Amino acid sequence: MARSLSKSKGRREKGPFLALPRAVVDSPQYARLSAYGVKLLIDLYAQYRGNNNGDLSAAYKLMQPRGWRSKGTLHKALQELRQAGWVVVSRQGGRHRCSLYALTYLAIDECKGKDLDISPTAAPLGTWKQPAHGNSCTRYADQCTRYADQSEADAA
Repeated sequence: MARSLSKSKGRREKGPFLALPRAVVDSPQYARLSAYGVKLLIDLYAQYRGNNNGDLSAAYKLMQPRGWRSKGTLHKALQELRQAGWVVVSRQGGRHRCSLYALTYLAIDECKGKDLDISPTAAPLGTWKQPAHGNSCTRYADQCTRYADQSEADAA
């Protein structure tokens, strides 16, 4: 039986939404991320507008309204994402300039006026798919090591 138009109105939120690719969410690399790593990945992705990958910021002042309460936790989550290959630095910060980042499961866009250190790409870098060198996990290191050992054994 078809649902009437009057009953379905107002049930869905209007506005932009985030669509994480299933290849990302179903990957063992995503499963290895800590809760803070996943949160930061989503918070960075929330800044993406379809043409600004490379112009994503993890500045504490910007992340504080999104629920980040500690600079140390934010820094650890950012290091985890960088080490695991989920984000790359697109512009190194310095005096009066924040560092900018790009998500590696999306193509890097040309961001005019941002003076990026990396060039735009036609395809995603995909570094998150590469096997991690060293331990990219911060909280569950023993589980990640066991999972990596099991994956290597399965591949052989």
